[in-house]
Amino acid sequence: MKKELKEEMQRDELASGLERLVAWAARHRDELRIGMLVLVVLAGALLALAHFREERVREADRALRDALTTFEAPLSAEIPAGGERPSGAVFATAEEKYKTAAAAFEGVERRYGSQAAGLRAKYFAALSRLELGQYAEAEKGLKEIQARGAGLEPDLARLALADVYRRSGQTDKAVEAFRSFASNPSASLPRDHALMSAARTLEDASRFAEARAAYRQVAEEFPASVFAAAARTRADYLATAG
Repeated sequence: MKKELKEEMQRDELASGLERLVAWAARHRDELRIGMLVLVVLAGALLALAHFREERVREADRALRDALTTFEAPLSAEIPAGGERPSGAVFATAEEKYKTAAAAFEGVERRYGSQAAGLRAKYFAALSRLELGQYAEAEKGLKEIQARGAGLEPDLARLALADVYRRSGQTDKAVEAFRSFASNPSASLPRDHALMSAARTLEDASRFAEARAAYRQVAEEFPASVFAAAARTRADYLATAG
């Protein structure tokens, strides 16, 4: 009996509460109508914003793909005589190609700098400047990406920056950059490749004893690497050649 009475009281309280809510809604129906309208407008604005952002991402990705197509386009001299001409752009010189690519990538970066595609475009713009022999411009862009910390693009920039030093004749800086990358266990790119690049840089600079040691380091520290066999071969060759 007490249980039934308690349940009856709870039902009465619920009914009373609902009645009060209905009465309050009746007294404030204009405010509620406005509130619902505001909610509808906000929901619409959020949906529009989400659509806009998705469209911006798609636009950025398309622009980046177009710029990459230019970066990877063939030169006319690379097309075999009598061979079928590619449907895309073909450039007469490497300079023309990489100038066009650099401008395209930098345009993507300007328009979509806050997006992933903008950062990737900045990286490829620096690579284009590197191919043009514009080492200072390439170094500046790569250092800005590297300064972002960890991640794929900063690591790509670190390796590319080492290549800038190598190609500009700054052997010590190149080797140091390659070795620094190879010694980083949290690197997101293969460290054996970086160490192999350091060895090749030393060999190209005719620093054969250092190169031999670096090749041996590749084989010893990364025995399962795809570079291990070649590294042992180069180390053995330099030992006899030296």
